[in-house]
Amino acid sequence: MGRRARAEPQASSSRSSSSTSASSARAALNGRSTGKMNSQVEMRRKNASLDSPTAASQTANLMSRASFSLDHDVPVPPSENPNHSFWDLSAADRRNFLLLVLLYFLQGIPMGLASGSVPFLLKPYLSYGQIGIFSLASYPYSLKLLWSPIVDAVWSPKVGRRKSWILPIQLISGIGMIWLGGHVKEMMVEAGANNGAGVWGFTWAWFFLVFMCATQDIAVDGWAITLLSSQNLSYASTAQTVGLTGGQFLSYTVFLALNAPDFANRWFRQVPSPEGVITLGGYLKFWGWAYLIITVGLALLKKEERTKERDGIMEVYRVMVGILKLKNIQSIIILHLTAKIGFQANDAVTNLKLLEKGFSQEDMALTVLIDFPFEMVLGYYGGKWSSQYPPMKLWCWAFVGRLIAAVLAQVTVMIFPSAGVKTWYLVTVIAEHVFSTSMSTIMFVAVSAFHAKIADPVVGGTYMTLLATVSNLGGTLPRFFVLKLVDIFTVATCQPPISPPVDLKSDLVTSPFSCALEAEKHRCENGGGTCNVNRDGYYIVNVLCIIIGLVTFLSYIRPAAIKLQSLPLRAWRLVGGER
Repeated sequence: MGRRARAEPQASSSRSSSSTSASSARAALNGRSTGKMNSQVEMRRKNASLDSPTAASQTANLMSRASFSLDHDVPVPPSENPNHSFWDLSAADRRNFLLLVLLYFLQGIPMGLASGSVPFLLKPYLSYGQIGIFSLASYPYSLKLLWSPIVDAVWSPKVGRRKSWILPIQLISGIGMIWLGGHVKEMMVEAGANNGAGVWGFTWAWFFLVFMCATQDIAVDGWAITLLSSQNLSYASTAQTVGLTGGQFLSYTVFLALNAPDFANRWFRQVPSPEGVITLGGYLKFWGWAYLIITVGLALLKKEERTKERDGIMEVYRVMVGILKLKNIQSIIILHLTAKIGFQANDAVTNLKLLEKGFSQEDMALTVLIDFPFEMVLGYYGGKWSSQYPPMKLWCWAFVGRLIAAVLAQVTVMIFPSAGVKTWYLVTVIAEHVFSTSMSTIMFVAVSAFHAKIADPVVGGTYMTLLATVSNLGGTLPRFFVLKLVDIFTVATCQPPISPPVDLKSDLVTSPFSCALEAEKHRCENGGGTCNVNRDGYYIVNVLCIIIGLVTFLSYIRPAAIKLQSLPLRAWRLVGGER
């Protein structure tokens, strides 16, 4: 590159420092990157505080070097006095790190319920298509880019740039969880009544709660860049990983185990009870009050640094539009929106199908519990491998692995023992689940590493948030349709009893009818009938997904991924005017 071309980004970085101050932090945070990937993402404070020095010139100095070229990979800026462990951090950074972990942990509590536990608890009340409607509740995390500039630009100087959002959001979330905890049991029953007519109201309640969490995530991501010193910004990603994973683990694995009656009766009771140690309503109320107490403590005990900048909403939106105009960005968006179709049935339906066949909630919690350490370890090694191999090539390997995992999942469901779950089958389910989530973790970490490498450091936060949002949307968007198709392809007939049973729970079944939907299945069983599945839609939809995944991988996804991997950095950069 000539001298003139190298000088242009330097000037642009100075001009855009105001518009991307909060977004830069999210360059690593929204990518959910590991420590390895963080070393490839430049995070800048850029006039964050009146009382602290800035690092805005780091990118400009780096890009002005004679050796810098957009034909090469993103260079890694040297850090000053890097710390290698938590105890090497300063006392202020340790306190702020723990605060970030706590805030991310709180976000993980409702997210773990909405995306993990509640769909399992809804299965006795709803069909797969209706659970697909409930899956819409998790969409705010995939769409938060749409309102993130508003969170960055609108705030009160008296309260603080980030606390202006975090305090009211946590307050509203806490009150919402307390209210939902008092009504959730009745709402779950109403959701399944009248052939699932009440599922939309239940979904909107959780959609609002997840929307609050997603908005808080934007504010916390932005606060992380000013809470930690510049040389320790990589710990922001660590705080997010530890906090979110811990919250989701508690609300998914631990909650499912303690909510399971069999688990509670085996380990905690002498007299059996039909309920677990913890109910969903009680769990929501507990964390609702915890939200309120922590919010009061945050308001009284933590002061936010003064800031002298106020970003323009339209300025950030213009940057987003400029990024979307890039031809290669459009290509990677298409790649993200199509790449996860092949394993959607496995991700969305397999565990629910196991529960339907008789796999206990306790065994499912044990499966996820054993899977957890594998996921954490592979998250680390995925980042390490992404620095040793081309990330998109590693992503393609994991893609094939997830297709194989979808095949293995179907075989696992098909061989479900009629006599009940034995040790050999539990081990089989655990092995299949570990392999599937391992491939998913590697695929996620690899593509996050690729995002980190191609993101323009001048608009790094907006760039990374856009890519992460599209990647998340590619996983959540098809889920509703996949679950709906399972119901459409399922054929089941309720056969009336030969003789009326003595323990009827509803009107006696006297003629055959379709019992493919969950409500009709319950009506059949309560009326003494037997619901015979003539065709299981899960098998058809899973095979269709695998075929679509394989065909698109060979014909488009793999060639496109390798092509995008081989492009030089200039192919991912905005021109000066668009910046």
